[in-house]
Amino acid sequence: MQFRIAAYGEVRDESGRVLLTRRKRAGREPGPWHLPGGLIDHGEPPKRAAERLVAEHTGFEVVVGSPLEAVAVARRGVHTNAIIYAADVKDGPGAGETAEWVDPERAAAESHSPFVSACLGLADERLAGRVEKAPQETRPVPPAKAKKGRRRRGQRFGAYGVVADGDGRVLLARIAEGYPGGGTWHLPGGGVDFGESPRAAVAREIYEETGQDALVGDLLNVTSFRHRRAIGPEGYPLDWHGVRAIYSATVPDPSLAQVVEAAGGSTSESRWWAAAALDDLPLSAAVEDALQVVDLKNLSAQA
Repeated sequence: MQFRIAAYGEVRDESGRVLLTRRKRAGREPGPWHLPGGLIDHGEPPKRAAERLVAEHTGFEVVVGSPLEAVAVARRGVHTNAIIYAADVKDGPGAGETAEWVDPERAAAESHSPFVSACLGLADERLAGRVEKAPQETRPVPPAKAKKGRRRRGQRFGAYGVVADGDGRVLLARIAEGYPGGGTWHLPGGGVDFGESPRAAVAREIYEETGQDALVGDLLNVTSFRHRRAIGPEGYPLDWHGVRAIYSATVPDPSLAQVVEAAGGSTSESRWWAAAALDDLPLSAAVEDALQVVDLKNLSAQA
């Protein structure tokens, strides 16, 4: 089983056509339409990867904006988490042999990838969340051995929630000692399982770490980090690359927060906090990321 992370650009012109690519094969029908993008390199920020990959696949330099959605595809033992970014053409010679401006109706009617479906808002059974049965080992794990002369590498895609109730309180979970960031207060969330959509992962993780049934809202931001010498619970150094999708979420019927996942996990406790109390708490990097895009002290108006 393999986990991968990808980034794509949704580029539209003034008439609403979408910039797509497909292979043209001599003597055969053209291949399916694809959204320009692909796998990110280890340690590469997803936004930068989207800029690079759209240029490589279409000949256009683009300015990549906000993330529109995070989706996933699980097929043949490979789970790909993908971020789709809004992008605008900056410069370039124009679409080449494999790229074309396509009307959404035409793209929907012709063969296309599941990421094109996500871009166009189409239902698609290939998108993760509809997988009937996942392998027993459902979460990404670091490699057992590194190539000679290289540090072990690990890459992880996680989904997290900025969770509020009707009174504007913020729901946080404390990272257990022995895990990276141990003792700090963190956004509830975690790794996306095989065959699971990022949105489903947020709802599941919020429940496991806090016991709350949350409604997942908008994708607020996607951030990434790289720790070249991270030390995890396994006790060995790792070149660690993480990508976080951060969503808004609300709990209409809040209760006492409590950890309900199995003992020995990465969360030691959870709690509702008044926004004013956050200044005095040791906060994780994920919470600091959230502060860049949302005013945690004004959540009562958003809940």
